[in-house]
Amino acid sequence: MFTHLLIATDGSELAAKAESTGLRLAKQLDARVTAVTATEPWSAMTNGGTPGLDFPIAGYEKAAARHAAAILAKVHEAAAKLGVTCESAHVIDFAAEAIIETAKVKGCDLIVMASHGRRGVKHLLLGSQAQRVVSLSSLPVLVCR
Repeated sequence: MFTHLLIATDGSELAAKAESTGLRLAKQLDARVTAVTATEPWSAMTNGGTPGLDFPIAGYEKAAARHAAAILAKVHEAAAKLGVTCESAHVIDFAAEAIIETAKVKGCDLIVMASHGRRGVKHLLLGSQAQRVVSLSSLPVLVCR
């Protein structure tokens, strides 16, 4: 059935549910896992050049790398406890695009991710990465809530 699962995580409590679900499924299927976390590009985080308010790119990249490493280490630890083969990827891109592209590049056949299930105005303002992945991906997507 599925042999290579991509588990998308942002390190949140909700994402931990998707991590756990994906790892348990991988164990049952004897599948391998790629865990991915995405960091928005630095250019998306700038404020348009207001003097004194721009965040230095080097500091941003170092902080993002440390944060991503901590997130992915937790997934690796959980995978090791279950005896699941796990590799990881930290991608600098918007989340949905990073998830879809990583799944394609790594040859995954199922994407596992969480959704906050926002509705109404919050959904309009914050968007839904899960909805975007489901809409754009050619792969099946397991959405955990």
